[in-house]
Amino acid sequence: MKNQLTTFGPSGKIFGWMLNLFQKKEKQGALDRELPFAAMMFTLMAASGITLYESWKKMLGVNLLPTVQKDAQEVVRQVEVLGRDPLTVMYKKAERTPSKPYRDFLAGYVSAVRSGGNVVNFLRSKLRSIFEVQSAAAIRNIEKLGTLVEAYAVLLIVTLCTYILYVVMSATSLMDVLRSGRAAGAAGPQPFIYITILLAMPAISVLFMAVAHMARKSNFINLMPLYRRGMLLIIGDLVFFLLIILVPPLQSATEVVGLPILVTVSLAVVSLPSAWSYHKIAKTNFAAEESMPSFLRDVTEARKIGLSPEKSIIHASKRTGYGRFSDLLGLVRSQIEWGISLKKIFANIRKKIQSWPVLVHFFILVETIEIGGGSPDALEILAEYSEKNRDTEMNKRSMLMPYVILSFVWSVLIAFTTTIVALTIYILAQISLPNISSTTFATMQQQMNLFSVGIIFQCWMSGFFVGKISEGSFAAGFKYSALLAVTAYLSLVMSQNFLWVLYKAPVR
Repeated sequence: MKNQLTTFGPSGKIFGWMLNLFQKKEKQGALDRELPFAAMMFTLMAASGITLYESWKKMLGVNLLPTVQKDAQEVVRQVEVLGRDPLTVMYKKAERTPSKPYRDFLAGYVSAVRSGGNVVNFLRSKLRSIFEVQSAAAIRNIEKLGTLVEAYAVLLIVTLCTYILYVVMSATSLMDVLRSGRAAGAAGPQPFIYITILLAMPAISVLFMAVAHMARKSNFINLMPLYRRGMLLIIGDLVFFLLIILVPPLQSATEVVGLPILVTVSLAVVSLPSAWSYHKIAKTNFAAEESMPSFLRDVTEARKIGLSPEKSIIHASKRTGYGRFSDLLGLVRSQIEWGISLKKIFANIRKKIQSWPVLVHFFILVETIEIGGGSPDALEILAEYSEKNRDTEMNKRSMLMPYVILSFVWSVLIAFTTTIVALTIYILAQISLPNISSTTFATMQQQMNLFSVGIIFQCWMSGFFVGKISEGSFAAGFKYSALLAVTAYLSLVMSQNFLWVLYKAPVR
C-alpha cells in the first residue's frame, strides 16, 4: 500500500500520511475505550491466581474487546512461535502503542511483576486511576461536543444568512426586471441556489457528523439492520422524486399537494420505521445499563454471605426494581435452574442485549466465576467499577440533553426568519407594484418552495447530528430527524399564515 501511494508523488505521500494518522488515532481511541474493561479483566484474573501469560491467553476469547484481542494474539504468537519472554513482549508493545494510558498500564504491569511486588494491589490502584482519568476525560469530551454543537449552530446561522441574502438579491433583481419591462421569467431560481441548498449545506452537515463520530462513540452494537432499512427507504425516495421530475402528470399532482409537505412526509417515512426499531432497542438497553451495576452489587453481597456463584445470581435476579431488565434476569434464573452453563447463558444474552458495556460486564462476571470461582473480592472490584461506569454514562447523557432542545429552537428560528424576510419582500413588491403579474407571483412562489424544501432537508439532516451527539449513535438520529423535519414544516406553515393575516389589511 505504501509503495502504491509513493507512485502518486507528493500528493500520494500526503494522503498516506493522513491515512496513517487517521488509523493511529482510531487505534488510540479504541484502546482508550477498551482499556478500563481490559484492566478489569487482568485485575480479576490476577486476583483469581491466573498468571500473566495465561491472562493474555484468556484475552484471546474476548471478542468484545477487539483491539486488545489483537494485541493478545500478537503476544501469544511471539511467545509460542518465536519463544520470547512475555514480559519483554509486553514492554516492547508498551513502547509502540499510540495510547499513553495503555502504555502506562503495560509498562507498570511489567515493572510490578519484575520487582516481585503485589501485582493485585498494583492492578487495583491502576484500575482506580484509569477510571478516574476516564471520568475526567468524559467531562472534557462533553465540553468538546458542546463546542462542536455551537460550531454547527454557527453553520446554521450562515445557512440562514445565505437564504436571506439570496431572497433579498433575487427580489431586487425581480424589481429591476419589472421596471425595465423584460420577461418576468428571467428572475427564476439560479443554479447556484440549487447547489447551495441541496449539495453544499448537506455536505457541510456530513462533515460535522464525521467529526462527531470521531468524538462520540455509541454503546450499542449490531445496529446495521436499522441503517440498511433507512438506506433502502432513502433510495425509494430518490426514485420517487426522479419520477416526479421526469413524469409530467406527477409534476401537476405535486403542484396541487405542495412540494414542502411532500418532502416532509417522504423524509418522515424514511425515518419512522428505523426510529421505532431504535426506540425499542434503546428502551431495553438503557434499562439494562442502568440496572446492571445494581444486579452485580446484589450478586457480590450474596456471595459475601457464602452463597455459591450460581445461587448468588439466582438470589439477585429475584429482586424487583430492575424494570425491563427483570425479564432478562428471569430468563437467566430459569436457565441456571435448568442446569445450563453460564457461557451458554451469556451466548443467549448476546442475542437480546446490544449494549456493549452490559455485555462486557456480564462476560467479566461469567469469566470471574469460571476462572476463580467468583471470589467476593473479585466481584467487589467488578461491582464497584460497573457503578462508576454507569454514573459516568448517565451524567454524560444528562449533560448533553440540552443540545436536543437547542436543535428544535434553531429549526423554528430558521423557518420563521426566512419566511418573514421572503413574505415581507413579497408584500412590499405588491405595495410598490400593484399590477404584479401571475408569472412573477409563480416565480416568487417557486423560490419560496425551494427555500422551504432546503430548510426542511437541513433540519432533517440535523437530526442525525443531534442523535450522535446526545446518544452516541446515528441510529438515534432517525427519531430526531423526523421530529425536526415536521417541526420545520409546521413552523413554515404557521409563520406564513401569521404573516399573511398580519399584512393582509395593508396590502388591500
